[in-house]
Amino acid sequence: MPKIPNFYLWINGEAHESTDGTAIINPYDGSPIATVSIAGRRQITEALHGCHKAFIVLKHMSRFQRASILERMLDGLQDAMPEMVDALIMEGGKPKQFAEQEFTRTLAVFSWAAEEAKRFCGDRIPMDGMERGIGYEGYTRREPIGPVLGICPFNFPLNLVSHKVAPALAVGNPILIKPATNTPISALILARIASEAGAPPGSLNVLPMRHADISLLLGSDDIRMVTFTGSPEVGWALKKKVEKQRIVLELGGNSGTIVDASANLAWAAKRCVLGGFAQAGQSCIAVQRIYVHTSVFDSFLDILTAETKTLKIGDPRKADVMVGPVIHSRSADRIMAWLEEAVSSGAKIVYGGKRRRMGCGNVIEPTIVTHVKEDMGICCKEIFGPVVTVTPYEELETAFQWCNHSDFGLQAAIFSNDLHHVHQAIDSLNVGGVIVNDVPAYRVDHMPYGGVKDSGLGREGIRSSMLEMTHEKMVVIRKE
Repeated sequence: MPKIPNFYLWINGEAHESTDGTAIINPYDGSPIATVSIAGRRQITEALHGCHKAFIVLKHMSRFQRASILERMLDGLQDAMPEMVDALIMEGGKPKQFAEQEFTRTLAVFSWAAEEAKRFCGDRIPMDGMERGIGYEGYTRREPIGPVLGICPFNFPLNLVSHKVAPALAVGNPILIKPATNTPISALILARIASEAGAPPGSLNVLPMRHADISLLLGSDDIRMVTFTGSPEVGWALKKKVEKQRIVLELGGNSGTIVDASANLAWAAKRCVLGGFAQAGQSCIAVQRIYVHTSVFDSFLDILTAETKTLKIGDPRKADVMVGPVIHSRSADRIMAWLEEAVSSGAKIVYGGKRRRMGCGNVIEPTIVTHVKEDMGICCKEIFGPVVTVTPYEELETAFQWCNHSDFGLQAAIFSNDLHHVHQAIDSLNVGGVIVNDVPAYRVDHMPYGGVKDSGLGREGIRSSMLEMTHEKMVVIRKE
């Protein structure tokens, strides 16, 4: 049996071994694919000191120098494509086509960040717009806030790490990444690439660590900002522990999608299948709740079901597989329990609903459910699995109410060719983003991205993150 590789901590530009470690398990077949070192208190302290030293260097670099580092990281990523894609497939069970897509999106993040780094600045303030300002000039500067702690999830372990790393380096902040326990490999490879690209030691430290040790970072004055992507329960608990640091939270969702009578049903169904079932629905903006006008409900459901039946499920290494495993057996157990609870309360499974006996049993069929109630777990909670609910509505206002009847508010969508309905949706949906004629899972990496209510605080997206990671300094000059 071939020996599995070991991945070390990345601290201050070098690989560091520790006495503690864990196995990384392939969620499809249950096999160990690597071992990863786990940081202890000594390594965390060393990384913090390294971040502090790196900040002194990074903040005095020119925009051109920081952009050049990002451009060289982009080159390094392109060279590492086979290694990165393989890591995404093996550590997260991500189907090959979506692993390649995530890698391509990551390239776009670094390319855009390199360009933003060159032009990111403050604003000229028209001081003479008030009488007291006559004879003065004013402008603002955007200055780096200091070392950043990024806590990242398992579902996009490269791209969502990059959404924290690239903006931080673009503005001159070092960043310490705590990757997801199940999927740390791609982040560790990225740290190596950063060092090879000439990033000052300590600019990007990657430390898999125990959750209990995060408190060491939250209590450190060396950390000036926390950016977290993950569950609402963990995110809001983190916010309570952060006293002086800035914090950005990108949390969960149970996205609502409206299909009105004027919609292109074939397009809407095709996109809802992709948005709901791609990589087993493990996305915080995955399609979860679909509300369809009664006049087209049966037609839409028929098309949706037919599209779903065409999906290939199973081994994520195969190029045509769209639905692979969920991340581990605990997630599979929870999803199946929520489905069983819904059915016992009157819901009907139109298609799917079974746990496949393939791999190690973490593959759940793409599932369509009707006759649901809004208080069922598969509606009111974040399912984070390959399950969508489909509900008819009579009045558009009712669909808006159902979409908004949620603790979450990340993104929502409407399929409609009625311009009045579209503008009603934009005005009525209480979310961070409204997508028209596509699914709420649609995201372009440079757009402002984030939610309201329990879905988070602050915004990501490259320039949006750069704004969050800097503070504004006002400069006033009296003219002679």
